[in-house]
Amino acid sequence: MAFNFSVLKVRTLSAIVFGVIMMAGLFWNSWSFFALFLIIQLGCLFEYQKLIALISPNYKNISILHHWGLLLLGSLLLMAIGPVDLFLGGINLHVIGSRALPFVAILMILADLIGQQFKFQNWALSFLGLVYISMSLSLFFQLKRMMSGTFLGDFGYSIPLVLILAIWINDSLAYIVGSFIGKKPLSSISPNKTWEGTIAGAVLSVLIVTKVLGLYIPIQEKFIFIISLTAVIAGTIGDLLQSKLKRLAGVKDSGSMMPGHGGFLDRFDSILLATPFVWLILQFLF
Repeated sequence: MAFNFSVLKVRTLSAIVFGVIMMAGLFWNSWSFFALFLIIQLGCLFEYQKLIALISPNYKNISILHHWGLLLLGSLLLMAIGPVDLFLGGINLHVIGSRALPFVAILMILADLIGQQFKFQNWALSFLGLVYISMSLSLFFQLKRMMSGTFLGDFGYSIPLVLILAIWINDSLAYIVGSFIGKKPLSSISPNKTWEGTIAGAVLSVLIVTKVLGLYIPIQEKFIFIISLTAVIAGTIGDLLQSKLKRLAGVKDSGSMMPGHGGFLDRFDSILLATPFVWLILQFLF
């Protein structure tokens, strides 16, 4: 994979702008945290439906209610599993999501049955999207709660920050190192990724995140190491999984949200798989 300065410049500028938006969402307040992952979830689900429609011809024929209703179901699932400290009109968002989710799902299925547009395969693919995207992103709220209200203060951002930075640094360094010295392709699924870049990106990312964040957040370095290592390994697999989906769909990018990076799924493919694995690891550790 040859180094291309113009591509790196576009990717870097785009990543800086995007990084500022992400950090604002993470640190500002609970509503910005929720809004950030709600937008990410909607963008990923929308692109997921486009990819699946290219892979499975039957999915192109889902009803309009099914198509747009899936975005609503994803949002309700995010509310049901995610935030517990946000209220709308005096009602907890968690309660709204939990009560509305089954009602909306049943209504959508009945509408498809009545309109003779119900196909089990299409609904199975939609359900898979909810698990892969909405349920995964909802776990960020649980990761946030693990460090909220500690005796040292509110450090709810700590674990999400470790996870996200580990993946971002890994992606960036793997691209740079792979561009200069990468020779051996990591996988036929994603020929631009190399073993040299992947290994260097993972090692450097874990070391940087562990040593730097270990100075500023109240988590022991050994736990930061475990979280970041889990994130980069699972994230790399998530990246390959998304590359496989795009190859099956016959497209280069899932969208065009970020110049040089692609769409929502291109940007968050690693996070979607890394988050549940980090969450599982932390269940055993704590």
